[in-house]
Amino acid sequence: MSIPEVGYERRGALGVIRLQRPDALNALTMPMIGEVERLARTAEADPEVFAICITGEGRGFCAGLDMSVLADHAAGRAPSAGPRTPRQAMMFSFLADLGKPVIAAVNGVAAGGGFVLAMMSDLRFMAEGASLITVFSKRGLVAEHGTSYILPRLVGLSRALDLLWSSRRVDAAEAWRIGLADRIAPPEDLMAVVEAYVAEMAATVSPRAVAVMKAQVHAHLGKTFDGAADETLTDMAEALAHPDATEGAASFVQRRPPNFAKWPE
Repeated sequence: MSIPEVGYERRGALGVIRLQRPDALNALTMPMIGEVERLARTAEADPEVFAICITGEGRGFCAGLDMSVLADHAAGRAPSAGPRTPRQAMMFSFLADLGKPVIAAVNGVAAGGGFVLAMMSDLRFMAEGASLITVFSKRGLVAEHGTSYILPRLVGLSRALDLLWSSRRVDAAEAWRIGLADRIAPPEDLMAVVEAYVAEMAATVSPRAVAVMKAQVHAHLGKTFDGAADETLTDMAEALAHPDATEGAASFVQRRPPNFAKWPE
């Protein structure tokens, strides 16, 4: 059952998930977190969706967990989520497992859990004036929800420590400079930039290839080069046996747009 605090719409090849608590800077409740996952998996299963975008309504992207949720956790009143693996307990970690690109359109402040949501996305497109804040140290917390693992891989060890220790505000220009943001756009153009990026990919690249590449990159982060190479040989053989490889070559020779298979097939 859907909830009004999270919306979804499809814009061409892009599935857009929107956090809709603007008066609270889209602070997260537990039902909202569950709804984001439900909608993301629904979009993943839609062959017409090439990529997924997550953004916020109003002037904030996501201010993190709602204070009532934080208070319940601190007081031990938070409801049990049931049996989960340590990975599943990391907020928004499921985004890495989706077989489609996930783009965070950071339209305003992304703090705490909102920072985690942006970080767990594959790409971050930021509006001029938007900002990122880890927050955890100012709440007496540790580097939560995978930030100690992913953030150094995005920006390097010393920069990750700086952002985690200081909990300082990082604006869009600095985020782009250190590799935390992938695109910057005027606020009024942010979604148009995301849509154009996805439309270009949807018209020119294989969605299956993109899905496999995403899985390769995440899986190979923890492997040796030899281990990654061994798996790549299998992936290459499967790709060559797929009709997309024939179509990719034919479209190049015939100088026409490719007609790749939908994904999932």
